[in-house]
Amino acid sequence: MITAASVLAAEESNPLIPHTYELVVGIFAFLVVLVVVGKILTPRIQKTLQERTEAIEGGLLRAEKAQEEARQTLESYQAQQRDGQLEASRLRKKAEEQGAQIIAEMKEQAQAEARRIIDAAKAQIEAERQQALQSLRAEIGAMSVDLAGRVVGESLEDSARQSRVVDRFLEELEERARTQEQITS
Repeated sequence: MITAASVLAAEESNPLIPHTYELVVGIFAFLVVLVVVGKILTPRIQKTLQERTEAIEGGLLRAEKAQEEARQTLESYQAQQRDGQLEASRLRKKAEEQGAQIIAEMKEQAQAEARRIIDAAKAQIEAERQQALQSLRAEIGAMSVDLAGRVVGESLEDSARQSRVVDRFLEELEERARTQEQITS
């Protein structure tokens, strides 16, 4: 019995088993802490966590929105750049066409001016040639009439005679010139 009595005595003084008043106070303190944490601190913690979650999500939404706006701005800029390049290319092509047209017009005007100058020069040369030919005919006619008058020994003052003699003389000269050209050719 010593053993049973010693076990009973050991059970009553076991430091691992708490006393009942300690259990009641512990349970009451646990319930107070549970109520304070559950009713006061938990909503505040959840409210703070919710605010942080909303701030983070709002920041992400703002970042996404800013990124989308930046993408749209970039696309708009690139579209404007492409349009500007197309416009510049079109203007360059138009300027080249206008330059070519101006050059063609200037060439045409220069050619027309050259033809006009050449035609005017030819007309002036022809007029001077005709004038020289008439002057030469008149001088040759006067000399031939004078020479024929000396050879014949009579005066050829009659204008009809003079013109027949001059025309005959010039025809003979032209005939000789043609025959000589044919011989040399």
